[in-house]
Amino acid sequence: MKAEIIAVGTELLLGQIVNTNAQFLSQELAALGIDVYYQTVVGDNPGRIQSAIETARSRADLLVFTGGLGPTQDDLTKDVLAAYLNRGMSIHGPSMEQIEKLFSSRGIHMVESNKRQAHTIDGADPLFNEAGLAVGNGLSVDGTHYLLLPGPPREMKPMMEGAGRGWIRQALGESQPLYSRVLRFAGIGESNLEAKLLDLIDGQSDPTLAPYAKEGEVAIRVSTKAATEQEAIRKIDATVQAVKDRVGEHLYAQEDIPLEEAVVRLLRATRRTMASAESCSGGLFAELVTNVPGSSGEFAGGVVTYTNVMKHQLLGIPMTQLEGDGAPGAISESTAALMAERIREIADSDFGISLTGVAGPAESEGKPVGLVYFAIAERGKPTDVHTTHLSGSRSIIRVRAVKSALYRLWQALSHSEA
Repeated sequence: MKAEIIAVGTELLLGQIVNTNAQFLSQELAALGIDVYYQTVVGDNPGRIQSAIETARSRADLLVFTGGLGPTQDDLTKDVLAAYLNRGMSIHGPSMEQIEKLFSSRGIHMVESNKRQAHTIDGADPLFNEAGLAVGNGLSVDGTHYLLLPGPPREMKPMMEGAGRGWIRQALGESQPLYSRVLRFAGIGESNLEAKLLDLIDGQSDPTLAPYAKEGEVAIRVSTKAATEQEAIRKIDATVQAVKDRVGEHLYAQEDIPLEEAVVRLLRATRRTMASAESCSGGLFAELVTNVPGSSGEFAGGVVTYTNVMKHQLLGIPMTQLEGDGAPGAISESTAALMAERIREIADSDFGISLTGVAGPAESEGKPVGLVYFAIAERGKPTDVHTTHLSGSRSIIRVRAVKSALYRLWQALSHSEA
């Protein structure tokens, strides 16, 4: 069963609103075992809407529309589809009563155009709108199924989750749902990860593997269709084990969570804390960690020591370390180590993390853009310093540097937990 999602609305094409409906509907249809092969966005124009219907009908079994069910003259979805199918329209009584009751309760005169929201295409099943006024429609004609949903997400989502889902099941019959598991990796690029898994990706049939990159991380979605959740787990587990055999050292989660959340969870599980001292990353490490709900129990705090004066005043790093002939400089392994050690001592935390380097756009201290040193100082252990050479824009270098530090911290925590 193949589906196409058709979002109707000129405001989508103009970028005035984001089409979040397509993402939601794709997930809902996948859970019903229906493959979404295409997503279309079309403006409020009858000719172009009809063209979108004709194209979608030639390549999909189920057409799911969002938008164009409202009261104004540019809400055309029902009108165009009805004309395309050579069918009339009529008023859905319960929906009309709801509309009249709303206007009456507010003491507002109801103009004639509001009746359009209660229209149903002849032969269609009306889908009552629990969160708004425009009634949805579901109908099957000559082997093609049409589902019409409102555009506003606050109306569309409850209708899809309730009446829409039920109508699809009834119209199409039960099919095997799609089960997925997201694997998250760090410390390895997308191309390298794919190269190590190439035989699995090329030979995939069921389950399927779909890699996709996130900045500083990589994810793989493992998907399968199965009659039961137990069967799906068995099939996915076997594929996940094959992935782990090749790149297990980079696999930090078998769910869709960012690396910083995995680190916070490990700190929590081992009852340890951390603090950060940042230079080139400008506080991004602290920002990502504090975005994790409840991280205050694991993250003591951080400082942004952007200048040498701040490194000296806040962290107590000698100016002779930072400046002068023969000094290692702010951008050096030894300074990164001192920053991590001092912030750990100041916070009395189990880990101190530091980052110093050149994010760009120009070199600094005669050192190239993308050179970043980061250090992890663990209580009772020698400080671990890493050098990395990163590419990309200033913002990308900052993200990649922070993710690199988080990955090394995750490794340290994983090994200690084991």
